[in-house]
Amino acid sequence: MFRTALRNVLAHKARLLMTVLAVMLGVAFVSGTLVFTDTLGNAFRNQSAKSYDNIAVAVESPARDGQEAGIPASALKKIEGLDGVTGVTGRASGFAGVADEDGKLIGVGWSNRGSNFAPGKDGKDTAYDFTEGDGPVKGSQIALDKATADKGNYQVGDTVRVATTGPVREFALAGIFTTEDGAVNAGGSLVLFDTAVAQEQYLRPGYFHSLSVAAESGASADRVLDGVEPLLPKDSVAKTADEWAADEARDIESGMSSMNTMLLAFAGIALFVGIFLIANTFTMLVAQRTRELALMRAVGASRPQVKRSVIMEALVVGVLASVVGFGVGLGLATGLRSVMNSFDLKIPAGPLVISPTAVLAALGVGVAVTVLAAWLPARRAAKIPPVAAMSSVHATASAKSLLVRNIIGAVLTAAGAVAITAGAAAEDGGSGRMIIGLGAFLALIGVIVLIPQLAHPVIAVIRPFLTRGFGVAGKLAAQNAVRNPRRTGATASALAIGLTLVTGLTVLGATIGQAIDRTTTDNMRADYSVTMSSGHALDESALTAMKKAKGVEAISPQQASFVKVDGEDVAASGVSGDAVDKVFNLPVVSGSMGNLAKGQIAVAEKTADSNGWKAGDTVPVTFDGLGKKDTKKLTIGAIVEENEFVSPYVLPREMLAPYEEKPDIREIWVKMDGGETAANEQALVDALGNNPGITVSDKQDIREMLSGIINMMLNIMYGLLGMALIIAVLGVVNTLAMSVFERQQEIGMLRAIGLDRARVKRMIRLEAIVISLFGALVGIVLGAFLGWAIGETIRGSIPDYELILPWGRIGLFLLLAGLVGVLAAMWPARSAARLNMLTAIKTE
Repeated sequence: MFRTALRNVLAHKARLLMTVLAVMLGVAFVSGTLVFTDTLGNAFRNQSAKSYDNIAVAVESPARDGQEAGIPASALKKIEGLDGVTGVTGRASGFAGVADEDGKLIGVGWSNRGSNFAPGKDGKDTAYDFTEGDGPVKGSQIALDKATADKGNYQVGDTVRVATTGPVREFALAGIFTTEDGAVNAGGSLVLFDTAVAQEQYLRPGYFHSLSVAAESGASADRVLDGVEPLLPKDSVAKTADEWAADEARDIESGMSSMNTMLLAFAGIALFVGIFLIANTFTMLVAQRTRELALMRAVGASRPQVKRSVIMEALVVGVLASVVGFGVGLGLATGLRSVMNSFDLKIPAGPLVISPTAVLAALGVGVAVTVLAAWLPARRAAKIPPVAAMSSVHATASAKSLLVRNIIGAVLTAAGAVAITAGAAAEDGGSGRMIIGLGAFLALIGVIVLIPQLAHPVIAVIRPFLTRGFGVAGKLAAQNAVRNPRRTGATASALAIGLTLVTGLTVLGATIGQAIDRTTTDNMRADYSVTMSSGHALDESALTAMKKAKGVEAISPQQASFVKVDGEDVAASGVSGDAVDKVFNLPVVSGSMGNLAKGQIAVAEKTADSNGWKAGDTVPVTFDGLGKKDTKKLTIGAIVEENEFVSPYVLPREMLAPYEEKPDIREIWVKMDGGETAANEQALVDALGNNPGITVSDKQDIREMLSGIINMMLNIMYGLLGMALIIAVLGVVNTLAMSVFERQQEIGMLRAIGLDRARVKRMIRLEAIVISLFGALVGIVLGAFLGWAIGETIRGSIPDYELILPWGRIGLFLLLAGLVGVLAAMWPARSAARLNMLTAIKTE
């Protein structure tokens, strides 16, 4: 039976090609994901371990701006005097952005860093290898990483404009170095300052954020740690280098695990779609070999032997496709690494990691999926009676089996719909989404089981358009599409799964995008928002500078802070009381935002209702900071509608000033005389000293930023789901090819009575389009339902939430589905049109 199975595989190479491709793509996705994440994780772990080379103990201090943060230089001196310690390096670090020749920021804002050059007794800093010049030894000098210097066309001796949280400054470039620093690998930049300059910018003179302690060869790191800990401030955290490296390795493992899970989820979707293609292929092969299998039964083959023969064919195909797929996956992993490097997201050097787990998982999944998909066709093959050898037509499914199938499908679909609806109505969004996920799985399985039954009514809606528009070819295409509902349903299922996910994501993305856009821009009366490109807080000097800009009508920072109300820590937004009503549009339930200029506060409606407060009431607010702690009775001057724009408590920033050394200003909002104009924007840019680290955005910029983030996420999802849709296309090609093969005699008769080659091609193309549109319609309806349900679970956290059905994109999905049908039909249609009439008529 094994030889028979192998012979059948070799005899049907072309027909099994689609199955091989489907399994190969799925396995490539699985193996590529596992190898890529293993390689990435190993590279970053090695990089992390390398950063602790020649270090016994490392110390970190919370990077806060308050007086208690930081490690004093006096502690560093004491640690240097410990037995066994050969040196201590202190680092002060934070944001630093470098301007290119056009004044634009080099690198990605959040990964642009600055630190201090910390030379040892030999004048070298072991963390950096200088290729040109040397480290900065004066306050007017800096050094740059080589990638940043190359992007800015900077040479040693050039003047470089550098932005930190304060005003932009100019420095002389003293040296260029190479580094494996994570910020540079992430596409950012690294600027090295003289130690005194770095401390002044990022902390305060004489203090460091972290220390690296080197010890004599053979010295016990634990013993050095015991000596270091008593010399540190209470907020500092000291560990041996091995402990830090282990912690970072765990963090890296956790990060890689999340990426791994997401990518494997999409690989699973691709393989799930592939199951329908594989099952369809083997079902058709079994149907074509009815007489052959019946003859095997007649000459003595038992049912288990016939079943094993079909499964053995699947096993051979699965092993072959999995091996090829694993090889393609290795190429995919290498390609992903190159793509990341081309986007300046450099991965640390290291070998491609091929773990036994990756090999076994990829090959095991490929083989298991193929055999599982072929099991039902194998079971049907085993039931073929010997008498079927007398006929080329195998028995059709019984009414009882179809009834059972429809009942199971209806029950699963109904259960899924109920679960999705219940999840949408759940009060807890997290548990609601889990219920929706379960419901989506049940509904999808139910629809797949029912899809042959849906073929007739859905295609009946399309049939009149085909008949009127394409005549006989259209009528025949519609009839052929429903001739074998099971085959049509299995083919359409692959497209339905992919488009269910794509449509659900699109509906959700469009709805959230518009809601966030409306919430943000509708709450703005300001013309411009000013932020740090790094996401860090703005310096007070930026606010002072913009107040002097020409055309400024009103200006207010949005300052993040925390206070205590009735003994509970709450988030508060600090604003300028005299400008808040001019830059924000916060709908007032009662009172007036103008009262903030009188020293009163505003409270969100839900917060006020939960505490039984109304405008005019007083509440105890405790301020704690800089060694002061005061409780004040403050009057509620306004109650505003709930929004995501400001915190539930809005205070005049003057109240917060005595308790904060450095305010946490995330945005500054500016209202200009004359509104949004190029001249007004330039006036703000000029007032800020043309600082490359600061972004000035109008309302349209904010909209594009928000929509850009959402669209980028959607495009990533579309790209990952593309694998499933490619397999779905292969399924349509496979179905049409087998359909043409089965209908050779019929096509020959049609050609003989006058149907020309052009109309034969048109018939096959239209059949493909009908099947594709059928699957697309099912997927779009189910996807829109899922998008609505998931949206309901987040409605409470997004004000002004309203379901949006992006009809333009839905129309595009239908158009693409039709295009899929046209492309999938090219080869089968050409084969059908080229059939010899006489030969085809004689075919049994």
